[in-house]
Amino acid sequence: MTFDSNRRRFLALAAAGGAVGLAGCSGGAPSAGRDATAETTATTDSGGRETATAAEGDSLPEAVGLETLATGFEVPLDVAFAPDADRRYVADQRGRVFVHESGGLRDRPFLDLRETVTVGSETGLLGIALHPNFAENRRVFVRYSAPPRTGTPDGYSHTFVLSEFEATANGRRARRDSERTILEIPEPQGNHNAGSVLFGPDGYLYVGVGDGGSGGDRGTGHVEDWYDAVAGGNGQDVTENLLGSVLRIDIDNQQGDRNYAIPEDNPFAGDDEGLPEHFAWGFRNPWRMAFDRGDLLVADVGQSAYEEVSLVEKGGNYGWNVEEGAHCYSADDCPDSTPSDVRGGEPLRDPVIEYPHSGEGVTGVSVIGGEVYRGSAVPDLSGTYLFADLSARGRLFAATPPESRDGGGTADGANSDDGLWPTAVVDVADDDAGKVSRVYSFGRDADGEVYVLSSGDDGGGLHRVAPA
Repeated sequence: MTFDSNRRRFLALAAAGGAVGLAGCSGGAPSAGRDATAETTATTDSGGRETATAAEGDSLPEAVGLETLATGFEVPLDVAFAPDADRRYVADQRGRVFVHESGGLRDRPFLDLRETVTVGSETGLLGIALHPNFAENRRVFVRYSAPPRTGTPDGYSHTFVLSEFEATANGRRARRDSERTILEIPEPQGNHNAGSVLFGPDGYLYVGVGDGGSGGDRGTGHVEDWYDAVAGGNGQDVTENLLGSVLRIDIDNQQGDRNYAIPEDNPFAGDDEGLPEHFAWGFRNPWRMAFDRGDLLVADVGQSAYEEVSLVEKGGNYGWNVEEGAHCYSADDCPDSTPSDVRGGEPLRDPVIEYPHSGEGVTGVSVIGGEVYRGSAVPDLSGTYLFADLSARGRLFAATPPESRDGGGTADGANSDDGLWPTAVVDVADDDAGKVSRVYSFGRDADGEVYVLSSGDDGGGLHRVAPA
């Protein structure tokens, strides 16, 4: 059985047993170009570009343990950490945010949006972020899917919603009647919805947006772009909509009729070359983003052959649907930049992590973006990007950045062209392996410890990475 068919099996299981195919994709034309795996020698694609080899890490632990903090979730997709208390907020796809404290999981949810949220295989309550000054202002931001709203074209699937709520003084409840809609985006199809919302070190809110769904960035709601070899798509367009991009907005100010402002240094701030919310583009389904010492890592789910993670910089184009990973998508040959008349001929940037859907070692069906480990519980993981695949089967992945970069980036992309990072499998040890049949998301607390949100033998759970 190939991993392509495995992905279809996972999505079929999701439809039968609950909405768990969150990072999945529709089938489509396979990629063309070079044939590489995550653990082979360096190869050259059809455009003549060479990508450095990814190899097994030398100092990584062979296995890690998982300390379970809470179970009983349906599909836990995101976690946020209170800055002023021993408290974690867990967002469940079905529409509730739960509070976990040292005494356990509170019975009463922090927020209940079940009457508002549209839940499907890739829709629902998808992300949560606390304002950097949450301890003082109690502002919390959630990203969810809603039925079509005013302005959503006929025939579209649903509406992307980013909203703000105010929490109570003790931080244990969000005031349901305090909702303020920040951003709405019409979504053509029900898949490729991304869902990450997180604050950067600059204080701005970063928002991941998928390409609008279906397969290949084509069909209803997918606009024409500069690349004629493949029809569509939103990933390469920055003028017609906000799909297929990472957005950056200032939620502490308002501008015009928006409930946010545009940072002055956004790529298209103050001009008409693109919509000003765009920070980076060329994404298919950016499923989980993370900051580490100024670096922005974005995992982007592939179509049918490759999964990828990119070190994202302001104004960067990450290739979809010209490329899938570092490979030509649905064409024998493809350019490595846009034409000179499209934003000055910007380069299509390769990922720093890539793995295939078939083969041995680091393989899978849908990448789940992770976190860089900065904790003390597992010293051998220090500085390592810990991530996974939807089809976890009791294992995680670890990627080691070059020694030349140990964080310290600026989100402007300095030193991002270092080739593929060495990547290896890290098993989940012994009885803990059954906790991660599927991995949905990761989180990192103020101490740098990494958490895994997954489903397994005991249902949906929140686990902290620990020594094996």
